[in-house]
Amino acid sequence: MLILGIDPGINVTGYAVIEKKCHSNTLKLCEGGVIRGKGLGTLPTRIQEIYRNLVEIIEQWHPAAMALEEVYSHYERPKTAIIMGHVRGVICLAAAEHEIPVFSYSATTVKKTLTGSGRASKGQMQRAIQLEFRLPSVPEPPDLADALAIAMCHGFHAEAVGES
Repeated sequence: MLILGIDPGINVTGYAVIEKKCHSNTLKLCEGGVIRGKGLGTLPTRIQEIYRNLVEIIEQWHPAAMALEEVYSHYERPKTAIIMGHVRGVICLAAAEHEIPVFSYSATTVKKTLTGSGRASKGQMQRAIQLEFRLPSVPEPPDLADALAIAMCHGFHAEAVGES
């Protein structure tokens, strides 16, 4: 089963495609990278860029599931949550158009799944990913690492949510 993990962002959206072997916790990294929104463009232009690139990734890999981090809203930055809602909306639209089920996980759940601690640092998360995929170094940029973590989280929870 192929899983597409997405770390949504208006400027940089991380993505990772991993393969989970049926009825095991063995994961294989297929591809990962970032989609860059046109930095100086309007909000609609940047969202369109994310959508177009994501559709290309979906059509290349045909994932069976998409894993997304839940929106986290900080009371000091409500505008960020609204913008993230727009980004998540086009990501969910792309998934729905390709009949891909979307699974959302909180940052705490992702961290606990990968490291055993819901308060793990970014460095601990990157190291867990590096070890899982036997990478020569920790995954960079952070948006890619987050997308890998979200995909891995779903890979480890897939059977519990009825996927295999």
